Amino acid sequence: MMGALLVHLAAGLLFGGGLAVSGMVDPAKVTNFLDVAGKWDPTLAFVMGAAVAVTFVGYRLAFARGRPLIADRFELPTQASIDGRLVGGAAVFGVGWGLIGFCPGPALTSLGLGSGGTWVFAIAMVAGMIAARCVPASAKRAR
Repeated sequence: MMGALLVHLAAGLLFGGGLAVSGMVDPAKVTNFLDVAGKWDPTLAFVMGAAVAVTFVGYRLAFARGRPLIADRFELPTQASIDGRLVGGAAVFGVGWGLIGFCPGPALTSLGLGSGGTWVFAIAMVAGMIAARCVPASAKRAR
């Protein structure tokens, strides 16, 4: 149990450190990347490219082992279809990311760095996560 906790802590620190070093904790980095007609900043494309390359290699290495280091088996999604909930969630995520410049990882990292304005985003994000869990339950009851 303690070993798994330390692995999770190390992974979180590595992820948060990478976000901080890459500048992803600065919402202006994202909004400037999306502002192709103004102060366009292409560096985010390199951050995304590096993340995709590391993820590709990491998944190859992990799945080649046959099982995870700190679990009995891999927990993979079972739903393969694209439904309205997936598309709607992706749309809300994309609009929020474009307008505010934060997604969950950088927002939580910014909280750790003491960015005060991030608290409003984090509270709204948690409220949205709670609301998303409530919607399917209410939809099932309405049937």
